[in-house]
Amino acid sequence: MLDSQEIRRRIPHRFPFLLVDRVLEIGPERVLGEKYVSVNEPYFRGHFPSAPVMPGVLLLESMFQLLWIQWGGPHGLHLRGVKRLKFRRSVVPGDVIELEAQLLAADPAQGPPGSLRFKCYGRVEGKVAVEGELIVQLREPKLAQESSPIQREPARA
Repeated sequence: MLDSQEIRRRIPHRFPFLLVDRVLEIGPERVLGEKYVSVNEPYFRGHFPSAPVMPGVLLLESMFQLLWIQWGGPHGLHLRGVKRLKFRRSVVPGDVIELEAQLLAADPAQGPPGSLRFKCYGRVEGKVAVEGELIVQLREPKLAQESSPIQREPARA
């Protein structure tokens, strides 16, 4: 089991964008985690004030972060594709999302070289809220100068 401190050591995400609170089980081909959904989450103020619902893109992001915790290594992951993503039920304040990711293939035929394909689930009270396949790729190490915002080229309009 990984607590919040160990999770923060493994991924760069921080509040309000850290979307995995605890990892319950971690193995070479499967990882299980949880996200506790609080009414105080900042996105609930606008999505939707009278009937708060966790945005689907954040459900997808929580599954991606779970992958990063186990398979991201020191440089992290790029999300390269999503297949057969289904939203089955709403996630609301007070819910605990049980996250699960299972490794399906390394270097899948449909993905870029060096990619990994996973079947991911988000369940609330044992019922699937979101499910789909995520294709990720290990990130290359950055050179020191690449990560400095001062040395980036300005965006052109």
